[in-house]
Amino acid sequence: MKDSIDLGRDEFATFAGGCFWCMVRAFQETAGVADVISGYTGGCKENPTYEEVCTHTTGHYEAVQVRFNPVVVSYEKLLEVFWRQIDPTDPGGQFFDRGSPYQTAIFYHNEEQKQQAESSKKALIESNRFDKPVVTLILPAATFFPAEEYHQDYHQKNPLHYNQYRRSSGRDAFIEKYWEDKRSKDKEPLKQRLTKLQYEVTQNNATEPPFRNEYWDNQREGIYVDIVSGEPLFSSIDKFNSGCGWPSFAKPLNAKNIKEEIDLSHGMKRTEVRSQAVDSHLGHVFQDGPTPTGLRYCINSAALRFIPKENLLKEGYDEYLSLFNFER
Repeated sequence: MKDSIDLGRDEFATFAGGCFWCMVRAFQETAGVADVISGYTGGCKENPTYEEVCTHTTGHYEAVQVRFNPVVVSYEKLLEVFWRQIDPTDPGGQFFDRGSPYQTAIFYHNEEQKQQAESSKKALIESNRFDKPVVTLILPAATFFPAEEYHQDYHQKNPLHYNQYRRSSGRDAFIEKYWEDKRSKDKEPLKQRLTKLQYEVTQNNATEPPFRNEYWDNQREGIYVDIVSGEPLFSSIDKFNSGCGWPSFAKPLNAKNIKEEIDLSHGMKRTEVRSQAVDSHLGHVFQDGPTPTGLRYCINSAALRFIPKENLLKEGYDEYLSLFNFER
């Protein structure tokens, strides 16, 4: 769970989207979110247990309570994150999970949240994205009871089961069908802009050859950005020679600009690294790096563009000049 950015300004948002395991990560990866708790709300019993909620007798929804800093992330943004995790047209539950505890709902904490939720739902309906009615309810927030500890951050504690569950439940396929493919349907301009290797690495999770790539032994000072979006990712300050034949970094330049996912391909369990803004595949992170982080971000050169320190101002990355004690 993330540290709060500004405890004095934090607010709460509560969402029910079916299995709460599947709702946590997307919010945790959103900048400005301080905490995400799995729990139960909207029912008639104090401190219900998971078993009681699953019997459909307490009236509770499985839900997540999000603590966020509205200066950094708006409630409208959290609503957008919510819609992209669920099937809002299903009145009977979500995917594998059926019954009232798994119905979708937005629980507003004040009148402003209510109005924003209603406007967001109206906009979603008018977008005609779905061929069935949007049935997600908008309800006043009720007492929220945290779920048992083993449910908290389940995606981190049990990544294999979590990822298998998501895939087999149909949630990931639904999200890809109704959201991700609509953002990336036409990749022809990207194909024209990138080399074949850059495209295959960033879009299709390919891996370039070791020792035969552009930056594995680059010694110049500067930063490395996403080849697709220009998003700042790594710095030469954190680059080291790991002997693996790919650029290696002890840590990212800004942790909020990358995301990590479990990769079970090739008969292995690895942690994949992707860019946050455009979801480019970058490489993997391993726990065999130098102190103090102990991490090795093994990144494909083809996913990166290097900007030397003397070009940072010209290319609009002047905020990173101070890393190199560089005078404008």
